[in-house]
Amino acid sequence: MSYRALLLINRHARQGQKGLLEAIQYLKTLGFDLIEEFTEDHKHLAEVIFRYQYQVDLVIIGGGDGTLNAAVDALVDTQLPLGILPLGTANDLAKTLGIPNSLSKACKIIAYGNLRRIDLGWVNGKHFFNVASMGLSVKITQRLTKQVKRRWGIFAYAATALQVIWEARPFTAEIVINGESVRVKTVQIAVGNGRYYGGGMAVAHDATIDDQRLDLYSLELKHWLHIIPIFPAMREGRHIHWQSVRSLQGEEIEVHTHKPRPINTDGEITTYTPAHFRVIPKVIAVLVPPEIMS
Repeated sequence: MSYRALLLINRHARQGQKGLLEAIQYLKTLGFDLIEEFTEDHKHLAEVIFRYQYQVDLVIIGGGDGTLNAAVDALVDTQLPLGILPLGTANDLAKTLGIPNSLSKACKIIAYGNLRRIDLGWVNGKHFFNVASMGLSVKITQRLTKQVKRRWGIFAYAATALQVIWEARPFTAEIVINGESVRVKTVQIAVGNGRYYGGGMAVAHDATIDDQRLDLYSLELKHWLHIIPIFPAMREGRHIHWQSVRSLQGEEIEVHTHKPRPINTDGEITTYTPAHFRVIPKVIAVLVPPEIMS
């Protein structure tokens, strides 16, 4: 492989400042010729990728899932391979792909790993890696400030969820999947492409990021207290077997609500209902450890 790489670092990622010099040193030692770009606002990442697309052979992104989500559309358009440095709070995509949080190990995977083509989710024109969701998860996203994530790390997700659960109010939605329509009263609908999201929860126990399907679940609880015993099962994706959880799978899904509801993709609010979801099979290449190649 060629070693000309665009290195993009989100300075606001939880480990961005700390990991910055360490990552650069590792990558240069491994033979990479780096173009280094640092951003205060990850919304500019796509613009930077387009600017350098003909000067590099891969893009290395240091940050969390929100940083990766901000770059995903540009990665699809340029078809540049992706290397991941997990510098964020949750690093759910890295976990799905078997990339460790150790910077030295992550750099070695970029240098010596295998390219794996993965699926992406798509909703209303926006690609996503992990999960797109509406309802309870949006409230959690709105409460998860940079300061909270930096202070509490991965525990910020659970702590914030417990704070907003009591505020959750069911909403009515129509789900259209596999040619059938179902009306639900729910506090959350999540549509997953990968396995992990929200700080290590699994959308389904058997979900993979290259299975060419979307996994949907809907939390249809009679009382907000009922979500508390479900939380442990959500860590393994086993919540889909609970009576109060509807689980569906398909390649294309529509969700309609009475009024527009915000949708977060990989932890960033990017669109609103009505929502049209679909899976885009094997659309980008990511460097992963050889042992998890499928």
